[in-house]
Amino acid sequence: MKKNTKACDLQSCLMCSLVLKEWKLPIESHRKNFLVKKGAVIIKEGDPVNGIYFVNKGKVKVHKTWGDKELIIRFAGNGAIIGHRGLSTKSAIFPISATALEPTSICFIDLDFFMSTLRVNSNLTLELMMFYADELQESERKMRNLAHMSVKGRLALSIIQLKDQFGANDKGQINIEISRQDLAAFTGTTYETIFRMMNELVKEDLIVVTGKAISVKDLIGLRALTLIA
Repeated sequence: MKKNTKACDLQSCLMCSLVLKEWKLPIESHRKNFLVKKGAVIIKEGDPVNGIYFVNKGKVKVHKTWGDKELIIRFAGNGAIIGHRGLSTKSAIFPISATALEPTSICFIDLDFFMSTLRVNSNLTLELMMFYADELQESERKMRNLAHMSVKGRLALSIIQLKDQFGANDKGQINIEISRQDLAAFTGTTYETIFRMMNELVKEDLIVVTGKAISVKDLIGLRALTLIA
């Protein structure tokens, strides 16, 4: 990681948007800003927890080992927190990895100062608690979907989630470039299956694929595939 001479604005990330006004000066003195290249590992699963990261600008995949495969838990964009899954009273290692999907600027806050921030700033603590609750519910939905939803349905749901999170550009394409391998890891299946299912969705006139770019053509049709009987 390379130090970023252009520090964050102390306004946009989850932490800075919720802390007390007078707490921003201590944040400014404790933060460390970095630039990472596409494909760079920001957090490595199994490494000691030394702090928390926030995405200033860019996109990051949060993933973990699943047997001999990779499972993408979520994607993090501008302002998002990463590394919070390492906070625990029972373990001092990161249970996930985080990798930049594009050139990304990040902000690092050491663990001791972050814990002090939570003790002082109740709005941030409450928001982080609700974020954990949302993540837990999403994890439970993913487990249910893996057991009861077809692969095509899970792929359709993954595409919808990416569109909801990142929006679309002026060409109508989802505003994230994602490889078929990463899409498979997010959906919970293999590259070969994703390749086949993507072709089926294109033939059914539900999506349009141009290189790595995906456009949703029939949102109602995609949603219909995600229904569980």
